[in-house]
Amino acid sequence: MSFSEFLPTAKGAAQLAGEVLRSWAERFTITEKSPANLVTEADIAAQAAIYDFISKRYPDHNFLGEEGLNESHPNSTFRWVIDPLDGTSNYAHRFPYYAVSIGLECDGELVCGVIYDPTRDELFWTVKGDGAWLNDSRLSTSRNLTLDKAMLMASLPVAVRAHHPAVNRFLRAVGQAQTVQRSGSAALNLAYIAAGRLDGFWSTSLLPWDMAAGVLLVREAGGVVTQLDGGTFRLERPSLLAANGESLHREMVSMLS
Repeated sequence: MSFSEFLPTAKGAAQLAGEVLRSWAERFTITEKSPANLVTEADIAAQAAIYDFISKRYPDHNFLGEEGLNESHPNSTFRWVIDPLDGTSNYAHRFPYYAVSIGLECDGELVCGVIYDPTRDELFWTVKGDGAWLNDSRLSTSRNLTLDKAMLMASLPVAVRAHHPAVNRFLRAVGQAQTVQRSGSAALNLAYIAAGRLDGFWSTSLLPWDMAAGVLLVREAGGVVTQLDGGTFRLERPSLLAANGESLHREMVSMLS
């Protein structure tokens, strides 16, 4: 079965949500879902726009979204996994590193994904078996093979404390990689690995909508995605380690496990 028929819908929904985010950029207010876990009217409005756009075309599909969206149709094998604004804290501070992320599963397998950065008008997209793309250019991961040459990203839990294991892993990586950063957008981190701009990324605090589109992008660009310990990746689990290829992936597993 070809899943490319869903790509125009995913692209259109992501770009529409990007317009919503731009329209809210100077007039949103911020609330906390939990300490340091922010939400704005832009998150909610963007998710509503995505859901409306997709559900009109595929009314019998399932939906999972960050802002309380969880719709099931027992006879459907498809599920759209939506993050309307990945990087809300960045958006709230007007730091231009955030994105819309939309992934599609069929029978639990990731088959289509789109990540849209409205600040740069960059549309990352993929369909299973058809490679990874940025606008009209095909993507491939970087060729950096070792930690000492690698640029890595990490996601830390919100409101993390100094002695949390995630902080200890971050500091361990700082001593071994060429550079280690924390960006605030897991979706863009994964898209950037697919594009060869980053070499690796890890987290133990992500949710399905943070990862769905990006995981498929990395794999279709030639990268590797597993759990932090190298085990089989599961979208419903928060553990993720993504790398540009097998060699760096092995080094990262050894360093972080």
